[in-house]
Amino acid sequence: MAYSSDRNNLTEGVIWKKLLLFFFPIWGGMLFQQLYNTVDAVIVGRFVGAAALAAVGGSPAVLTNLIIGFFVGLAGGANVMIAQDFGAGNNLSLSRSLHTAVVFFAAAGLLVSVLGWFLAPFALKAMGTPEDILQDSILYLRIYFTGAIPMLLYNLFSGTLQAIGQSQKPFIFLVVSCITNIVLDLVFVAFFGLGVTGVALATVLAMLVSFLLAAVTLLRANGPQKLEFSKLQVHPASLRRIMRIGLPNGVQSSMYSISNVLIQASVNSFGTVVVAAWTATGKLDGLYWVTSNAFGVAICSFVGQCYGAGKMDRLKQSVKTCLLMSLGVTVALSTLLLSIARPAYGLFLSEPEVINSAIEIMWWFVPYYFTWTFVEILSGSLRGMGETFYPMLITVFGTCVVRILWIMFVVPVWHTIGAVSIIYVISWVITAGMLAVYYLRGKWNNNLLIQQ
Repeated sequence: MAYSSDRNNLTEGVIWKKLLLFFFPIWGGMLFQQLYNTVDAVIVGRFVGAAALAAVGGSPAVLTNLIIGFFVGLAGGANVMIAQDFGAGNNLSLSRSLHTAVVFFAAAGLLVSVLGWFLAPFALKAMGTPEDILQDSILYLRIYFTGAIPMLLYNLFSGTLQAIGQSQKPFIFLVVSCITNIVLDLVFVAFFGLGVTGVALATVLAMLVSFLLAAVTLLRANGPQKLEFSKLQVHPASLRRIMRIGLPNGVQSSMYSISNVLIQASVNSFGTVVVAAWTATGKLDGLYWVTSNAFGVAICSFVGQCYGAGKMDRLKQSVKTCLLMSLGVTVALSTLLLSIARPAYGLFLSEPEVINSAIEIMWWFVPYYFTWTFVEILSGSLRGMGETFYPMLITVFGTCVVRILWIMFVVPVWHTIGAVSIIYVISWVITAGMLAVYYLRGKWNNNLLIQQ
């Protein structure tokens, strides 16, 4: 018997309304998460300087995305299973998937903390991190990785709640976490003058708060998503299911990050000013990325429930609806970002040369965000159906291999920040085209043709 309600059940009701009601809390939570990342940049840039901003948001950000992103991708496998089990009413399988994932990701978080502490200096030096920010970057990474366990488990717990249609609660958790981070940033950096150390501590403690809120919610739940210490064990069948979907997802996430590591190494060669500008650009255009990602998470859970319930017509229509909604929002956000770029950068940067460099970078890729929309929605839909292997191969080629080849053979000849920036657009177009062909022609379970 399914444990659901009209509010949480995505398999019934008007599709666009259900999508929006589910999307907005996810988007709001991610927006607040991006906000406290931006607050880091504002406080560090204003109270410490551009070098400290580069130390926090340059190579360390890319490395954390690489490592944490891999395990978050794995957690996506558990969340897809939970969404499908919820839609099918398979409560026992849902519970086993959740408890297996908790044990696995707690162990993974411990491993990340230990390896991150010892390997941070080697990784940062290998990326060519400028000497004037190297020690601060090492310090930031080491502190950040001490919070790996709550970070990984929070992503699992929030994804579990979203998978069963409860997107409001993770939003609340991230609002609280954001406020905590802002307050701690001001206390540690602006008041006590702890610099990069203060920023790292604030980030870890804020994530710990959101983890505790999510954990308490699942411990007190009444449905199959209830977390019980007595059930914490690894069920081999559940782990295999999680890995079948999550491993390609994790590899795909890592490929994004590996290509970004190489791109960041190329950016580092332009010096601290450009590294700071690149970091600042990432903070501002994060408004788009959290929005796009929220649509991807929403359609993944939506499709997962419909797939589990066997409602294929609703599944197909939801993909089309979500794609159109995401395209409209993308065009609006791209226009907004380009319009407010200069005054927005002025909030956390005082050096004109850094601001000018950041604006130049934005114009290389922001106008073309609409191409990424197809990648986000189509890959999210395929994940919701448990189809991850071939989309992973496509994405690895489009967003990793193409970028690596470009960095190796084009950038050394065309050595400008524009040459580095434009490869994102090229890789988006290639990946979107390949995914669209695969989606329209692909067959999954019982020869289901997704194309109408």
